[in-house]
Amino acid sequence: MEKNAGREKGASTLSILIVLIVAGFLFSIAFKLYPAYWDYYLIDSVLTDVIQDQDELKKTNSTMKRDLQRKFRINAVKLPQQDSIVFERERGVVRFNLNYEVRVPMFYNVDALVKFEKKYEAIAP
Repeated sequence: MEKNAGREKGASTLSILIVLIVAGFLFSIAFKLYPAYWDYYLIDSVLTDVIQDQDELKKTNSTMKRDLQRKFRINAVKLPQQDSIVFERERGVVRFNLNYEVRVPMFYNVDALVKFEKKYEAIAP
């Protein structure tokens, strides 16, 4: 007869507890970083729509900036810094440079610094 015939094998209470603690820790990090990434996703979608809209590209930089602020307000997005988006118009090419950082408080005195940087380019009509 086998030695371990009466013992069942499986996850112990301690191993399940460790898995739950690690999963909870990772979930709390994801939960705290989610708003920063969601705002970036919304900003990215607005800027992508702008570079695909030929009527929008015909406007002056100040008008485009005002329209972008309105679209951000509609989507409940607030840029961390006023100079997060830089416009350049040169020889019929419109460029948007998105560059900003967000500091997210994590635990006690630990913060996460999330940096977003992307360049958009479109040919103006």
